[in-house]
Amino acid sequence: MKPFAKPKSNGYNKQGFLKTFQKNLPLTIMALPALVVMFLFRYLPMSGLLLAFKRFSVPKGIFGSQWVAFKNFEFLFQTSDAWVITRNTILYNALFICMDLILAVAMAIGLNELLRKRRAKIYQTIFMAPYFLSWVVVSFMAFSLFSVDNGLFNHLLNYFGFSGVDWYSDPGKWPFILTFFQIWKTIGYSTVMYISTLTGISNDYYEAAVIDGATKWQQIRRITLPCLKPMMIVLTILAIGRIFYADFGLFFQLPRNSGPLYPVTQVVDTYVYRALKETGNVGMAAAASLYQSIVGFVLVVSANLVVRRIEPDSALF
Repeated sequence: MKPFAKPKSNGYNKQGFLKTFQKNLPLTIMALPALVVMFLFRYLPMSGLLLAFKRFSVPKGIFGSQWVAFKNFEFLFQTSDAWVITRNTILYNALFICMDLILAVAMAIGLNELLRKRRAKIYQTIFMAPYFLSWVVVSFMAFSLFSVDNGLFNHLLNYFGFSGVDWYSDPGKWPFILTFFQIWKTIGYSTVMYISTLTGISNDYYEAAVIDGATKWQQIRRITLPCLKPMMIVLTILAIGRIFYADFGLFFQLPRNSGPLYPVTQVVDTYVYRALKETGNVGMAAAASLYQSIVGFVLVVSANLVVRRIEPDSALF
């Protein structure tokens, strides 16, 4: 009688682990600098979340400061600033997401339909150029337009017999100004993302559609947009995840930190900066920042759940 064969162990295999580690060692070494940077600048600063629950004192540091639980959050939400920064941040970003989605897709389709590809590349470069400009540079460009004394718009108004406008003291006009500059600066980047997807669509689909007598609009509706939908969903989910994060340069540099414009330019990021710089209240600034992070996390998870219920293949996770 043959003895029973010893079953193979499913436990830890040291030799197999070492072999796999040696095989992937070059890739591990290549990824090591990025992992170190991520740990130093992403995970290590997370200890600062404790500041949201403490009354920070410089001599005592983060861990030695007095624990105050949710007092910083109570102070934040008992002021009118909490409603203002929440409203401005969400409404502005919701508007930016919608306009960026519509305009970027339209521009990508338009550039993709150009017969002369060299001209399309020139237009693509022109649209992409503002994305690389600093908001400081853009703020000086805006100042040359809206300056009370030497601004181009006030010169034009005076030329046609109208009185000049104090642009940096009129909150009613700045929602339109902020939206225009945000779209102008970022639309090129989103357009490039969609163009990269369009280049991957096979021409066989369009040739078959032409043979069947489909018009250009029907081709866009039945071929182009369905092929773009996965990319549109992914970018929208990522944008929704950052809907509670405002572009600091847009809302701080462009209005030139003008006090009369705070009702329409004060967002979470600028509020945290001013709370930290002007009042020195580190705890309240950390509470506002933590509030921002939690809301962003909940929004991206919720958006992904909705997409997964409707179209599982397009969900992020």
